[in-house]
Amino acid sequence: MATVTATQPISFLPLPSPANVYRITVDQYDRMVESGVLAEDDAVELLGGILVRQMPKYPRHVFPTEETRNRLEPIVPAGWYVRQEGPVRIPAFDEPEPDVAVARGNSRTYKKHHPGPEDIALVVEVAATKGSLNQARVEKMSAYARAGIPVYWIINLTRTGGIPRAGSGLVEVYTRPTRTRGYRDHVDYKSRDQVPVVIDGREVGRISVADLLP
Repeated sequence: MATVTATQPISFLPLPSPANVYRITVDQYDRMVESGVLAEDDAVELLGGILVRQMPKYPRHVFPTEETRNRLEPIVPAGWYVRQEGPVRIPAFDEPEPDVAVARGNSRTYKKHHPGPEDIALVVEVAATKGSLNQARVEKMSAYARAGIPVYWIINLTRTGGIPRAGSGLVEVYTRPTRTRGYRDHVDYKSRDQVPVVIDGREVGRISVADLLP
C-alpha cells in the first residue's frame, strides 16, 4: 500500500472559501518576521492579507531587475534613491516586495522601518512567466493603485509565447491610480521605444526599453 510522506506535495487539498480565510494585517505580518515565525528569507510576501509565494527568480527575471536599477540610479533626482526587492508597507493588508522601487530619502532613511506609499514615486515588477504577469496585473496592481503609488511599470517578457526570443518584451506603464479601479492610464512601450521616468510628477529622463530586455 502506498504511503504519503511529508516530502511529497499534496496538490489536491481544497482551498477554503474566501469568507473563511483569516487575513493578517501588515502589523501582524511584521511581528511574525520579527519574532522568527517567518524568516526574512522565506519566499513569501503579503498581498491582500494573504501570504503569497514569491515567483522564482530566473536569469531572465534577474537581468531586467538589475538593469532597471542600473539605468534608474543615474537619473533619479536628489532626495530619491533606487531600491531593489525591498518591501513597501501598505496598510492594512499589503507588504509587497517590488523588484525595483524609487523611494524618497536614502538607504539610511529606512534603517528602522519600510517605506510607505507616501515615500514611493515608482514601482517596477518584472513578469517573466504567465503566472507572474497575472499576479503583477491583478494583486500587485490593485495594492499599488489603492495605495496611491503614482507610477507602476510591468516589464512584460511573456508576450511572444513558446520560447521567448532574446530582446523581446515591452514595458507596461500605469499612471493615475484610483482606490477602486486600478490605474486610469496605461501605455505600452515596445523595444524600439524609450520609456519616460516620472518622479514626483516630473519627467527626469528616459530609458531605452531594449536596454531592459534580456
